[in-house]
Amino acid sequence: MTQFAGKTAFVTGAANGIGRATAVAFAREKAAVVLADINERGNEETARLIRDSGGRAVTVHCDVREEDDVRAAVRRAVEEFGRLDIAFNNAGRETSLGPLDALNVDDFNGVMDVNVKSAFLCMKYEIPHMLENGGGAIVNTSSGAGVIGIKNQAAYSAAKHAVIGLTRSAALDYADRGVRINAVCPGIIATDMMQRVSGGTAEGRAEMLAEEPIGRFGRPEEIASAVLWLCSDSAGFAIGHALVMDGGHTIH
Repeated sequence: MTQFAGKTAFVTGAANGIGRATAVAFAREKAAVVLADINERGNEETARLIRDSGGRAVTVHCDVREEDDVRAAVRRAVEEFGRLDIAFNNAGRETSLGPLDALNVDDFNGVMDVNVKSAFLCMKYEIPHMLENGGGAIVNTSSGAGVIGIKNQAAYSAAKHAVIGLTRSAALDYADRGVRINAVCPGIIATDMMQRVSGGTAEGRAEMLAEEPIGRFGRPEEIASAVLWLCSDSAGFAIGHALVMDGGHTIH
């Protein structure tokens, strides 16, 4: 379990859920991990989990909607560990449920900023450092909602579709320069976001569970495994791929 020894991984949305699970998994594989989030308490807890297991991690406060924050966070990664090899651009947010005409413009802009603009900003500042090292691997978090339409989630689905388009175009820009860029598309995963979308009720959870052909929610660690594979040498021929991990939700 040392496939990322000597490498530095940068993870946004690292304070909980999929981001935390993936950061811990990178550290387990001996990567040095830079944890970026606005949730400082959660971010420090992720760092503690890594350090208590003998890993290396630093935290950085980063609002992924703000260019200066993203630039500074990526610079901190390079200053701290000397290089940047891997990035998991995972920060995201949901939107309120309802038909499109009921969608608040500020909410629409907010979900686009956190899910799409952030991926653009992160890649803009990650890629030059990777090129300096001769290459690297980037994974952006899309969603099952990025490959199908979801009723009452027009803004979220549009944002996650956009992440895939951004990923695929950027992947072609750098495929011959050693930077591989892919996306992961989680289904309904047992995270704080799922709790919010379900309303935190047993009825809401049951309604969401009924959408999963596999009969259960996904685990953050399962998505982490997919991200690590996409960043590994084993996925060296994967370029611009959107890897769906959703228990069959998008095909049933």
